Amino acid sequence: MPTHEALRLAEEQGLELVEVNPRAQPPVCRVMDFGKFKYETSKKEKASRRHQSTVVVKEIKLRPKTDEHDLNFKLKHIRRFLQEGNKCKLAIVFRGREIVHPETGHSMLDQVVKMITDIAVVEQKATMEGRRMVMLVGPRAGVIRRPPTEGAAAPPPPSAAPAKPANPANPAPAAAENAPATQKAPG
Repeated sequence: MPTHEALRLAEEQGLELVEVNPRAQPPVCRVMDFGKFKYETSKKEKASRRHQSTVVVKEIKLRPKTDEHDLNFKLKHIRRFLQEGNKCKLAIVFRGREIVHPETGHSMLDQVVKMITDIAVVEQKATMEGRRMVMLVGPRAGVIRRPPTEGAAAPPPPSAAPAKPANPANPAPAAAENAPATQKAPG
């Protein structure tokens, strides 16, 4: 169809003539409402961005001489980060003469990895970056815990049966309440 006829047809319908593929022979054009088209595509892009999850890299700093309690405390943080779906960068910081013994840093990282093997996988092995030894771990497939959606209602808490007030001064009536009832014969 000639271009001038296509333009006339688009004007009669109150739409625009939009070139879809200029490299084709002959060029491909389409009669459409271009404003509506742009609006719908921007809406689709926003929706796709909304459903994307961003992965954040959290960093945990350790020392070669980090003690057991401190290590366990940091392991709780690492587990929480991994369960949220974030990656975790483990950094061993060497100070002074500690840099002479990088094997202590390797053993510390190996110990951490053994403790989180159930929920983590090593994505980057330990490498030296100046005075730091860095390792990257990410969540294992199926470990990520999603927060509940805002629209979903939380289940109601379990209801406890109301307890009868205990009267420590007079325990006999309470026992009488639980005893089987007996009838007296008329006499």
